[in-house]
Amino acid sequence: MPQQEGKYPLTAEGWTPDLLTELLRPQHPEAKVTAASVVDRNLYGEGMVSTAARITLDLDYATPVDLPRRVLVKIAQTVLPAQPLYENEVAFYARLRPELDLEAPRAFGGDYDADSGTLALVMEDLRLRDVRFPNVTTPVPLDSIRDLLDTLARLHARYWQSPRFSGDLAWVQSHMAGPLHHMFHDPALVPALIAEEVRTEQFKREMVQRLGLSVEQLFDGFRAVQAHQARLPGTIVHGDTHIGNTYLLPDGRGGLLDWQLFSRGCCVHDVGYLIATGLSVEDRRRNERDLLDHYLDRLKAHGVSEAPSSEDLWTEYRRAAVWNVYIGWLTCPVVNYGLDICVMAHLRVMTAFEDLETAKLLAAMR
Repeated sequence: MPQQEGKYPLTAEGWTPDLLTELLRPQHPEAKVTAASVVDRNLYGEGMVSTAARITLDLDYATPVDLPRRVLVKIAQTVLPAQPLYENEVAFYARLRPELDLEAPRAFGGDYDADSGTLALVMEDLRLRDVRFPNVTTPVPLDSIRDLLDTLARLHARYWQSPRFSGDLAWVQSHMAGPLHHMFHDPALVPALIAEEVRTEQFKREMVQRLGLSVEQLFDGFRAVQAHQARLPGTIVHGDTHIGNTYLLPDGRGGLLDWQLFSRGCCVHDVGYLIATGLSVEDRRRNERDLLDHYLDRLKAHGVSEAPSSEDLWTEYRRAAVWNVYIGWLTCPVVNYGLDICVMAHLRVMTAFEDLETAKLLAAMR
């Protein structure tokens, strides 16, 4: 993460009461912060965060307001090819989150400054609810995966083939158009980043070699699947549902974090990525068909009358495994999560790619 000057500080220093008031005022016009003290910080490069840092602050207000005293400020500065991510996340929390009835963090104010490329999101500190943040190195109960699939089904059902996509939700990007699509499809952007990751990281290079495909073939397969699944019934998807972008409440229910890649797309995009990363290889192999059926049951329960068949969902789930490999983890530098998480995540998604014979499905699409 570059440490250039921007509108929003990239460290714990510089978060003044006036700056925090400015962020809160659009949603909370009555808010005036009079004091801000740093509680803790998780900075980029420490293996605790992906591309953004998080500063926890205790705030004092001039008058009583409906805002928590303790907040978490998510901060980042984008560089190519990641330019669209944070603008998209700010749009989610400002324009879509207020109408969603599902488990996701609350945001009280936020902005993305395009001139400096800096992000600031003032959010609830989920730790105050005693949540647990899982990752691929820690076991996740099967019931928690089921609950997360129910959360996804609730999201997907709400926007399933929605006429609002040609109306008030026309601003939501799709997997086939917009800045996110450009970022992932322009050979000079994410594909170039992936090629460099594979060239310089031995474990990535050998895992790709194990698949028997080149990076260029994975790129072609990813594009073919995206184009094909864009013709299937569409909805709003979270877009980046690896298990590290979830949280578990004390009662086992799950929620979704980091909405940078939310867009209009195919439901299996979310479902497949969660299952592939959330379970050990053995548990995935044993339970993935039942989990897909559970998702379908919940999708119907939430109001989708024309849900895909079990077999059609299974086929698309197998195809979608190319995204999990190519975009999901080959893009990710080790510094984002540390070596243990990166290697384990690659192992899970690439083993799923092999088990599901995704390469054969990709070859048939040529």
